[in-house]
Amino acid sequence: MPYAFDPELAPWVELLPALPFDDVVAARALESEILTQMPERELSVPVDVRDSTAPGPDGADDVPVRIYTPQIGQAPRSALVYLHGGGFCLGNVALAHGGCTLFAAETGAVVVSVEYRLAPEHPFPAGLEDGYAALEWTVKHAAELGVDPTRIGVGGDSAGGGLAAALSLLSRDRGGPVPCFQYLGMPVLDDRLRTPSMHTFTDTPGLRRCDAESFWDHYLGGPGVRGGADVSCHAAPARADDLAALPPAYVSVCEFDPLRDEALDYAHRLVRAGVPTELHLFPGTFHASTAIQDADVSRRMTSEAIGAMRRGLRVGAPVE
Repeated sequence: MPYAFDPELAPWVELLPALPFDDVVAARALESEILTQMPERELSVPVDVRDSTAPGPDGADDVPVRIYTPQIGQAPRSALVYLHGGGFCLGNVALAHGGCTLFAAETGAVVVSVEYRLAPEHPFPAGLEDGYAALEWTVKHAAELGVDPTRIGVGGDSAGGGLAAALSLLSRDRGGPVPCFQYLGMPVLDDRLRTPSMHTFTDTPGLRRCDAESFWDHYLGGPGVRGGADVSCHAAPARADDLAALPPAYVSVCEFDPLRDEALDYAHRLVRAGVPTELHLFPGTFHASTAIQDADVSRRMTSEAIGAMRRGLRVGAPVE
């Protein structure tokens, strides 16, 4: 069906490859090829980058993390534990590198990017538990990182946005570290795939309904689980009955995205639960269209996200 894409995005639609989520090996190979073609971002300030590890969940290996420290301002800084996108089965810290350096440079916050385990080799809850381990590690090592432990947030885009929402729920339910903020960019939230946008946008660039079907099957451990009664809200946050006492949130949504309505619904439910929530839908966009960096709408989306991070992480606030 025809879509009223933003005029600056429309010429790119036919050029964008579709990742075959039903064939993870092929999808990862194509993703690696795309990664080599991604332009480097120009940064307003230098950012130091180093790799480390956080102790893994019980019985699992340590979790690799990549730490981005902007050379601006003074410690203690705010921090963002960031989870990359990729439908729970693709992506890595290398793919998220450009965005994380930009976020660190423009917010002045330390960014801790998590190399969580991927499905289908490691289905739920492996990736989420790795995110939780990284959050605990960041809080425990706040002084070493030059971070104020009361100003540590979580965030991510696409599946990473879903993991950030799930991490906020999991930390609340376990009585664990309390993030000060959750950044949910185009989040993957609902395995049931019943929303109007999920039924309507079956052939959109960036993400199709069939892609969502495949990656949810990978993440939940195989066909037959998706949409069933036993899926945990820590896997699919839209299933949570109670959204009270969660961190303040920023939710971004693309107009022509199968995920659109589940993100809108989740944001509305956060508001009704008393969670301070900012919601922004960008007309004419599609899933991950910010990859077309020079489009005005992409610049606005990125600028809005950075502004929301600065506010949510209380960048520059006095130490409590």
